[in-house]
Amino acid sequence: MALIYIVEDDSSIREIETIALKNSNHMVCAFENAKEFYKKLEEMIPDLLLLDIMLPDENGYNIVKKLRADPVTKKLPIIMVTAKSTEMDMIKGLDDGADDYIKKPFSVMELITRVRALLRRTEQEKKTVLHIGNIVLDHERHVVTVDGQPVELTYKEYELLRLLMINSSIVLSRETIMLHVWGTDFEGESRTVDMHIKTLRQKLGDEGSRIRTVRSVGYVIE
Repeated sequence: MALIYIVEDDSSIREIETIALKNSNHMVCAFENAKEFYKKLEEMIPDLLLLDIMLPDENGYNIVKKLRADPVTKKLPIIMVTAKSTEMDMIKGLDDGADDYIKKPFSVMELITRVRALLRRTEQEKKTVLHIGNIVLDHERHVVTVDGQPVELTYKEYELLRLLMINSSIVLSRETIMLHVWGTDFEGESRTVDMHIKTLRQKLGDEGSRIRTVRSVGYVIE
């Protein structure tokens, strides 16, 4: 289950993409302009971006260039989805840093197939071992150690720690954490996040202090 952002100003196409991806068990956040997208990007980096070229406030080519210039989003998988269909348009999008290109109109099956292929490719390229301080998370072995000693975590504690470590130094809101770890953004359940953070800190010992509370926002690991 991946977190996918859609930036598309056409409401009907945005709805089709959203429904198709959700039906494929992905989590989706959709935006009608670049401004809304950038704001959400500060909270959470997605697993993949579907990006239209012709947007009301900024064209997709510029967005790709900005994302590729930022170390945090440099390797973000991007599929450009656009009505521009000339060969030069496609070449420009790929040259600017997009990973794939889908022409409108497209079939839902084509969209899902392209998304699956790109996610499969990028998943293989992701680091399986994460290091922060003396905390080591080996995702391939599903093992967490602190100072070389194994730490027993529940499934949700493990996923929570991995989410924080993948997005190290980025403040994640409680709603974002709920969406990615529990598959819901229901604000009334944010207490669940707080309780899991508390037990996670305890299990990590002294290294648990690396998980910092950002008042009225959420959490960050540094």
